[in-house]
Amino acid sequence: MFVEDRDRPPAETERQARGNAPARLLQAASSVMIERGSTELTLKDVAARSGLNGALVKYHFGSKTGLLTALLKRDALAAVRQLNTLLRQNATPTEKLKLHIAGIVNAYYRSPYLNRLIHDLLYQSSAEVAQQVSDFFVTPVVEFHRKLLAEGQRCGEFRAVDPMLFYFTLFGAIDHMFHARHTLLYGFQVPQVSDQMRRDLIRIVTDMALGAVLAERRG
Repeated sequence: MFVEDRDRPPAETERQARGNAPARLLQAASSVMIERGSTELTLKDVAARSGLNGALVKYHFGSKTGLLTALLKRDALAAVRQLNTLLRQNATPTEKLKLHIAGIVNAYYRSPYLNRLIHDLLYQSSAEVAQQVSDFFVTPVVEFHRKLLAEGQRCGEFRAVDPMLFYFTLFGAIDHMFHARHTLLYGFQVPQVSDQMRRDLIRIVTDMALGAVLAERRG
């Protein structure tokens, strides 16, 4: 780290850089959007941040949309793996639901571009891209909700709840605070979601969700 590798042949260093290019480009796009709090970026921005030629975006991803779709897929696959792990945990459905809600809020807080990128790709891109996003992000979450709600009902913790309505209610409650940044700024004079707001949002959404699904209200 921070030391030039003088012993490695230049050709090998160049080959390694080309091999790492996709990951470097994805990380560059991620860091630019986090820094700006926006999904607006150009290939020039990505090239400057990554130290690579912007033409490599088209070579590896086809277009800027391809790059952003790959970035969302990278982040979504990590989240889906966590969902599968959570479902197998030796915990009650109620505890799993609490962890799930905290996980969504924390993911949006860590990567402020995430929810806006989902909206952009689902509603402002081609039908093909929207289908891809649904396949690797929406569908796995919907399936997780179906299984978790069914598990909770089987063991008597949850009442019968429509998974579709649950999905839209839960993500609507969480997503809007991060997506409606102009409402946050101009309606409440709050420039961005703070860490305290993150904790408060987890608490209030958890309370709302439990009130909606628990077979009987708990203290």
